[in-house]
Amino acid sequence: MAKKTVSSGGRRTLTRDRVLRTALRFADEHGIESLSMRKLGQLLGVEAMSLYNHVANKDAILDGIVDIVAGQIEVPQLGGDWRQAMRNRATSAHGVLMQHPWATMLIVSRANVGPAMLRYVDATIGCLRNAGFSYATADHAWNAIDSYVYGYTLQKLNFPFQPEEYAAVAEAYLPQLPAERYPHLHGMTRQIIDGEHDGLHELTFGLDLILEGLERLRVG
Repeated sequence: MAKKTVSSGGRRTLTRDRVLRTALRFADEHGIESLSMRKLGQLLGVEAMSLYNHVANKDAILDGIVDIVAGQIEVPQLGGDWRQAMRNRATSAHGVLMQHPWATMLIVSRANVGPAMLRYVDATIGCLRNAGFSYATADHAWNAIDSYVYGYTLQKLNFPFQPEEYAAVAEAYLPQLPAERYPHLHGMTRQIIDGEHDGLHELTFGLDLILEGLERLRVG
């Protein structure tokens, strides 16, 4: 059980949950790279050393806040349409990760084994198994879905232009895309300039392609 620390002057009791929630808010506002034990202690009104009564180190904080994020994603339920369950799970994950822009890279680069993450993954495998997938195929399936969701989310977070800028940017780039050298890029860019194509990419487009392919694999 985590220790509780009461700071002087009647300030709020320090707990592991409060440490992690404060770290989560800091990461959302300032980015994960700016998070340090010293800054976290300052926000909580305690010396950085006091934090070690509740978390082992910064890695433990990172693991803890990733698990909080995982707990915000919709967990698929057994029964019903497995494709709709996976679609809901994917759109929920994308929405949550957009609210926490730092989280996607931590999820894909760390061995996240907190209780919320384990419940999330276990429920996903259970939903796929209940739909008739073998363990091996379920493993491939949820990793294919997640790879797409994480990649789409990272691209969305880092894309250098806003949707309302697409037409102007396309027009600015068009001279670099002569039709005789890049006929297809030129043609697509021209359609964006003319308003025939908005250039927007939807999560559901690629997701439905993956799910339809998995359905054929499941019944094949």
